[in-house]
Amino acid sequence: MTAFPKASIAAALMALSGAPAGAQGIDETVNQIFADSTGWFVNLIFSNFPGTSFPWIVGWLVVAATIFTIYFGVIQFRAFGHAIALVRGDYSNPDDAGEVSHFQALTTALSGTVGLGNIAGVAVAVGIGGPGATFWMILAGLLGMASKFTECTLGVKYRNEYADGTVSGGPMYYMTKGFAARGLPGGKVLAVLFAVFCILGSFGGGNMFQSNQAHAQIINVVGDYPGWITGLVMAIIVFLVIVGGLKSIASVTEKVVPFMAALYVITALIIIAMNYDMIGTAFRQIFVGAFTNDGVVGGAIGALIQGFRRAAFSNEAGIGSAAIAHSAVRTKEPVTEGFVSLLEPFIDTVVICTMTALVIIITGQLVVDPATGLFLQNEAGNQIQTVTGNSGVALTSDAFSSAFGWFRYILVLAVVLFAFSTMISWSYYGLKAWTFLFGEGQTKELIFKIIFCLFVVIGASANLGPIIDFSDAAIFAMAIPNIIALYLLMPIVKAETRSYLDRLKTGEIRKFA
Repeated sequence: MTAFPKASIAAALMALSGAPAGAQGIDETVNQIFADSTGWFVNLIFSNFPGTSFPWIVGWLVVAATIFTIYFGVIQFRAFGHAIALVRGDYSNPDDAGEVSHFQALTTALSGTVGLGNIAGVAVAVGIGGPGATFWMILAGLLGMASKFTECTLGVKYRNEYADGTVSGGPMYYMTKGFAARGLPGGKVLAVLFAVFCILGSFGGGNMFQSNQAHAQIINVVGDYPGWITGLVMAIIVFLVIVGGLKSIASVTEKVVPFMAALYVITALIIIAMNYDMIGTAFRQIFVGAFTNDGVVGGAIGALIQGFRRAAFSNEAGIGSAAIAHSAVRTKEPVTEGFVSLLEPFIDTVVICTMTALVIIITGQLVVDPATGLFLQNEAGNQIQTVTGNSGVALTSDAFSSAFGWFRYILVLAVVLFAFSTMISWSYYGLKAWTFLFGEGQTKELIFKIIFCLFVVIGASANLGPIIDFSDAAIFAMAIPNIIALYLLMPIVKAETRSYLDRLKTGEIRKFA
């Protein structure tokens, strides 16, 4: 996804808005009032462990991913091959309840995570933590596969299936129905808390920040023009997609996500192949840098912090958002979608993020300042620890453009597609949280969709740093009730997994002809 820590978001949006530093007015007054009233919440969510620069919310996610990996016996490796078979449709029965195929559910969830975090976030991680941050980023991505498996299995198991063939699922439902099944208290409270955070996050980090960044990248190529124009065009397109429901969203994401991921990865592979003689050196820097203190802000610990931090912010494992999309899959076996979902952090972090890091390292965009021992951006010569989300995009753009001068145009296309796909996915996440709180119904759903699209226009045209800070914090606040629920319900996932794998082994579960 495109999330960044609170300071980075505000700085990036201020820089992208082009507003004078001392400008005063209604916008600034509203921003200040909002910041004063919600700053405590933002600071709480993104605060660091005492004496470190490691956000506690990242630790919350990484520790949970490690526990799930151990508890389920490294399921991400044991079930990887079967997950691919499920995505191919080898075990899919079109008569099963649900709205979308395994492949469509995967691409819908991926469209919500693959974004600027893969482009700018990786540049920030490598710039601050050195090449060694890549190692820890990969490790965190591998661990996160177990978190996705856990939450998405529960999402399908406790979803609501309606007479018209539609479904609603996600953390809100396994918190209420799953807790009730186990006789546990507090499920309703956790569900309401999660739903509120999800709606707020969908308006901000899943919407306004996307349209704002898309507009910023477009004007870098075509020149300046009012942001509301970009916002209005994107809002119309987004509305036309999301008004058709999940099937419409899935039909778009199953085309857009593979295209944009393939475009980005193929370009990266070409650059890596052009510099094949540097591949060994790059991997040596990655492994050595993960455990040494040379040229890294904070040493080896700094590399670890940045790697874990960027992986968590990119793939959203443990946030609970993906469980909403995966819950709509056509299947009668909940654990099958758990298997499919574990591919998501692998594609997002292990593949796409690693490609970005390799291109940056191989093309020599980072050099060491002999005076400080810190990595510098090659062209600007500024220490990367001051980098913002936007300049992270610039670093990645410089790396790719060093081989292909035209890549900045491809990057604009990628950013727009990433922003668009993230918005339509988060519209669905927010919608399901909205209907959980206010009930199902076409009128209620249409109200949410209209409000969501209005925020697309607002995000592209206004300076909304504090609002984005708050809504971005809300996305990661979703992890608090979600992880608590996963800990309490993971025995159910283990039972589902054991039952399915036993039946698969005995041949009771066969490929669907």
